[in-house]
Amino acid sequence: MLENQKQAEVLWPRLVANKLFRKTSGSHAFVADFPLAEDDVFEPEYGGGCSPDADASRCVKRQRPQERNNKTLKYKVFASTWNVGGVAPPEDLDLSDWLDASNGPYDMYVLGFQEVVPLRARNVLGADKSRIGMRWNELIRAALNRSPSSHEQKNGGGGGGGGGGTSESGNKQPQKVHPVRDGGGGSGGELAREYRCVVSKQMVGILLTVWVRADLRRFVRRASVSCVGCGVMGCLGNKGAVSVRFWLHDTSFCFVCCHLASGGREGDEAHRNADATEILARTAFPRGHALNLPQKILDHDRVILLGDLNYRISLPEAKTRLLVERQDWKTLLENDQLRGEVCEGGAFQGWHEGAITFSPTYKYYPNSDTYYGCGGRRGEKRRAPAWCDRILWHGAGLRQEQYDRCESRLSDHRPVRAVFTVEVDAPRNLNSLRSFFMSERFDRVASSPDRLLIRTKDMNSARFTDNV
Repeated sequence: MLENQKQAEVLWPRLVANKLFRKTSGSHAFVADFPLAEDDVFEPEYGGGCSPDADASRCVKRQRPQERNNKTLKYKVFASTWNVGGVAPPEDLDLSDWLDASNGPYDMYVLGFQEVVPLRARNVLGADKSRIGMRWNELIRAALNRSPSSHEQKNGGGGGGGGGGTSESGNKQPQKVHPVRDGGGGSGGELAREYRCVVSKQMVGILLTVWVRADLRRFVRRASVSCVGCGVMGCLGNKGAVSVRFWLHDTSFCFVCCHLASGGREGDEAHRNADATEILARTAFPRGHALNLPQKILDHDRVILLGDLNYRISLPEAKTRLLVERQDWKTLLENDQLRGEVCEGGAFQGWHEGAITFSPTYKYYPNSDTYYGCGGRRGEKRRAPAWCDRILWHGAGLRQEQYDRCESRLSDHRPVRAVFTVEVDAPRNLNSLRSFFMSERFDRVASSPDRLLIRTKDMNSARFTDNV
């Protein structure tokens, strides 16, 4: 009862502000390499003469995959979240190690950023600041489309040592984002792959960008975005979420990049819970009129949520620091606020998270491996370490195979990444053999440079599109 009362106290001013300002769920415009290409296949907007208001009652609903003559394909999805603290990326920032380019390639990359611009009033209230987001996208493009051989040469030869060391010791040496591994081993011998951006959307400091292999792009359809602001007055975009949805073959995907309310004081978790409730309730995608597509996040087949969720550890600061020094993750996680919200009755009931075996990701001194507040500087705020940066998933057909953090001193957060194997339904009667060889890990045998769908004239095209 008390918890419901606290939730109502947090939500009420948000509801009033949303009514006053009539805030929408977000624009359907986004950046992509491929706006409505000539080989995209879309169903008619008004099939059978149905109007948008009548399709729910008179149109045939989309068939579920199990009702069709489908087969199941498996893909590898790399997902990562990173709060970059408002720091613009240096021109020589090398993202290859963070994106695990040597151990990939993966079929899809889902990358969420928070604070790509400083959360000052002029950035929250002023004009769109997409230039920084475009710079991040170009760095991602360069890292993903670099051939394995050039990557090995850049790192001083092949071989697969693990290593969480950092390469930032020299002033002239490019900064890299290194994954923390227990072992190593590059795959070696992989053919160069090409990746294309299918959706990229920025709302103030939140950026969500999705990339797929070029030979899979033709199977991606009906991309759409939705933005929900939960920040100042419960509606501005300094906090909130950017969500992306699309179909891969006959399976719907939804990816959500969040930045929830901050604060380490008692009761601040209620604001984070309210943000999560707002995001799940207010996020809405076009239903495609006669297509009757899912509109809400949890209506989709495969859902991954990532971001700076800002949940803290409900222990005194001194005890938290002591347990972090001892690497007593078990005790810390027993008091982790998000773990409590994933349980029955919590804000994230029904969601899943992998086992956490890495150090808290927040808060560090920039350009340092020291947690904030441990430097003994007079007058500074003390912030207890916490696992603020998380990746959750919802629904069947997702199996997490990796969950770790990466090392970068660029901001006060460390990036967190996960690797999933996802099941996707695909029709047997549409380019079945070709799709099989593209999707089922026969690429080393069946692919060759002249077989890849390379369209160099589109390499740097980034256009706005409104998809069905």
